[in-house]
Formats: sequence, C-alpha cells, structure tokens
Amino acid sequence: MKLDDTHIAMLVGPGFEDLEFWAVYMRMQEEGATIDVVGTEAGVEYTGKSGGLTAETELAAADVDPTAVDAVLVPGGWTPDKIRRDESVCALVREAHEAGKIIGLICHAGLVGISAGIVEGSDATGSQGIKDDLINAGANWVDEPAFRDGNIVWGRVVADIPDYNRVLVETLAEHSS
Repeated sequence: MKLDDTHIAMLVGPGFEDLEFWAVYMRMQEEGATIDVVGTEAGVEYTGKSGGLTAETELAAADVDPTAVDAVLVPGGWTPDKIRRDESVCALVREAHEAGKIIGLICHAGLVGISAGIVEGSDATGSQGIKDDLINAGANWVDEPAFRDGNIVWGRVVADIPDYNRVLVETLAEHSS
C-alpha cells in the first residue's frame, strides 16, 4: 500500500461535510495510512452537516505534535468556520505547514488555512463561497478540481473528492518515500 508508513491528523468539528471527511478518511485508510481524528477537544462525537454520519475525536489539536504527523487534513462543511476560532487548531496547521508536512484543504477548509496564516502567495481553490476570503488573504484563486501547491493539497468541492484523493495519495506517497 502506498501510505503504509504515513501518519495523518484529520480534523473534524461541528457540521463537517460528511463525504469530505469519510470518503477521504476511507481512501487514506485504504492506502494504509494511520489516521488520528482530531478536534478542539478529545472524545467528542460530531454529526455531519447532512445529519446522518458521525465522527468522534480521539485527540485534541493541542495534544498533537505537528512534527510527528505527515499530514493534517481538513474537511469542509461548517467545521472550518467553527474550528478556525481555536488557536490550537490554527497552531497545529501552521506548525505542520512550517515543518513541511502536507496540509489538505477541501471546500471551505481554506478558512482554516487563512486563520493559520498559510495561504498567502499560494494557488488555492475551494468552494465559491470562500473565493473572496482566499483572495483577500493573499492567495491566487484557481478554479480547478484539485492540485498541489507546495505542501498544500487543495480540493474544490464534494464532486471533486476523487481528484482530491488522487492528488493526496500521490503527494503523501512522494512525501513519505
């Protein structure tokens, strides 16, 4: 499997986009990655935006060593706007980015990247709803399904999850080799 020695911190919070969390989680797991579900606090079960799927945090962002993971992945939905307000989440994303770790941002997840201060000068995509936010934060808007810019992997929306997953797997496999 391509990601056997890959350790991922996957963020979750209230109103996460169900498919952007679970389809990505399962694809990374299918490739052999070890995934920790991380939130603002440990042991909290959140319900997805669509109301049917749940995810429970195993760790609090404050307890994750950003140098001990290979990637931090953030799903969209309402979660990014909620968790970006937590400094430990922003610190985890910022410090992992500074350490050269892979940061995965899909749909509204760019809001976390903005609050962590990592998008300036980056090509970026996401939901049309955050296009202006990304531009105002100094990113260059690119309307493509998924791509990598430096150590950030960007995905646009739910319909682009297959492209996003493909770029994530390729990037993580390259990063861990």
